[in-house]
Amino acid sequence: MSDSTLTPERILDAAEEVLRRYGPAKATVVDVARFLEVSHGTIYRHFPSKAALRDAVAQRWLHRVSAPLAVIAKEQGSAVERLQRWFQKLMTLKRQKVLDDPELFATYSAIAHEARGVVQAHVDELVSQLAMIIESGISSQEFQVADAHGAAKAIFDATIRFHHPAHAAEWSNPDINTDFAQVWRFVIAGLVVGDKLFNPDFSPILKEQY
Repeated sequence: MSDSTLTPERILDAAEEVLRRYGPAKATVVDVARFLEVSHGTIYRHFPSKAALRDAVAQRWLHRVSAPLAVIAKEQGSAVERLQRWFQKLMTLKRQKVLDDPELFATYSAIAHEARGVVQAHVDELVSQLAMIIESGISSQEFQVADAHGAAKAIFDATIRFHHPAHAAEWSNPDINTDFAQVWRFVIAGLVVGDKLFNPDFSPILKEQY
């Protein structure tokens, strides 16, 4: 391949293939250059360091998760329905990556662990998508919370067992969907009740019911 036809996307494609072959511990920029039949200096013209290249690989991998979720977040209709569909899509995407190619999933998880800034940006993007859905639910009076972003962050953290790679070993548990359904009922109840929970006039009602 000539240097003039080499693009960042082509380099990332090659980096993914090299990582698949050698794993994150052994894969190098020289390996990527050799795969593309160019000098490693050519790679550095697009990515100034090995860390920058790995960050870009991690960013593209995470974008494959966030992009379809963004579509759901921007849709119209019931906020309750969209919120649940958003989480179902997130969990499906993560589980597919684990089940379809567990070795590659482990490779990308290792890279993502190194690219903490990229991962934090990804989490911030997902929380912002959730906040967008919750804000629409507040506007439609489906939800009774005042702080959409705070609620989004709390829900994301409360459901982390079902979508964070650190819990991937649990996703094959036959009870995982039942466990999520139980958590989800509390999530929706919290959004519907919202700030009324802290209203003195509402608290006695809760005490009678629970």
